Amino acid sequence: MKDVILQLSLRSIRIHFLRSVLAALGIVIGVVAISSMGMMGANMTLSVTEELSGMANVVVITAYSGGGGFGGGPGGPIRSGGGVNEEKISEDEFRDIQKVAEKYGMVYVIYSESDSIEIGDRKGRSSIYGLDDEVIPELFTLTEGTYPKSTSSVVIGPTLADRFDLKIGSKIDIGDEEEEGTTTVRVVGILEERGMSMDINSDSAIIGSQKLFTGMYGGEGEYDQVNLILNDVNDSEKAKTAILERMNKKEDTVTVQDSSRMLASITSTLGTMTTFVMAIAGISLLVAATSIFNVMMMSVTERVREIGIMRSIGTQKSEVRKMFIYEAVILGVIGAAIGALLSLAIGWVVVLAMVGSTDYFFTPGSLVYIPSAMLIGIVICVVSGVYPAWRAANLDPIEALRAE
Repeated sequence: MKDVILQLSLRSIRIHFLRSVLAALGIVIGVVAISSMGMMGANMTLSVTEELSGMANVVVITAYSGGGGFGGGPGGPIRSGGGVNEEKISEDEFRDIQKVAEKYGMVYVIYSESDSIEIGDRKGRSSIYGLDDEVIPELFTLTEGTYPKSTSSVVIGPTLADRFDLKIGSKIDIGDEEEEGTTTVRVVGILEERGMSMDINSDSAIIGSQKLFTGMYGGEGEYDQVNLILNDVNDSEKAKTAILERMNKKEDTVTVQDSSRMLASITSTLGTMTTFVMAIAGISLLVAATSIFNVMMMSVTERVREIGIMRSIGTQKSEVRKMFIYEAVILGVIGAAIGALLSLAIGWVVVLAMVGSTDYFFTPGSLVYIPSAMLIGIVICVVSGVYPAWRAANLDPIEALRAE
């Protein structure tokens, strides 16, 4: 009997083919909209997470300044003019930090300053960093040249090089000649672009040895920042807790910040945006649900006499209900399947246009939105067909036979 009921459902769809196609089209549009928006959000999140993952293993320690803040934000507390963070981490404090932190990764110190620079007749400002000679090759990759091997040689970021047309061998005068005089350094290397970073914003910076820095600004053994590069990003909270317990036992001495919280915040924000956009896209499925409900109700109205005949020859109410539910399921499955296929093509275009890359398009986190949207579409079809099916099953057989 089930086969007969299924055949009757298919027959009804064939008879009212155009109307059925239009109803299924609503599901197609809804599935494509939800899938595409979901994949766009997933690809955006994965792309940003990957881009920021290089920062996720950095723990930054600065001297406590009383405000619980973090100096100059990502890249270190660069001092420039007023509103500066003059608090320093001493050599002894660095040794204490090193004792508890070195088991989690590489610990190193940073001297930092913001100063005037002059190249020929062109003037500007730049961040100046002083690092241990052995640390520089560990942190940075060169596009050309070599790492500093003397107190008069430096490496520079690609943005600074482009801005001032600097090349290997170019000379830079650092400082203000009218105030404290200048120091001339020679560019021996140009760094690979790093983008935003928690430890050092190197793209627009000049980086040299600690001896070069202290020779220009003094303050030997007084560090602006201590960084920890974690071997395992999952140790971030452990390392942070260990440092705070060691250094802030009696009074607040240092402020510790890791990038994992920022990364989690960005990911959460992107997730919220994706959900919101998908909710807007889901409105199309509500329109589709209304269309299918209307199609099913029209089908019941047009087939009142047919239902009366079926009931009079012994067809059960449950079988009549199944007949209309089958119709809704068939429309939903066909619409969802076509929508899934179109989602691959349309989703690819949307992701490429909005994110600029399809590197993560075929990852599970992205493709999962297609079956999810299909399931939502099918469920909406079934729900939309429940009331018409119930109404058809509960028609009075005698009254139905009298219908014209």
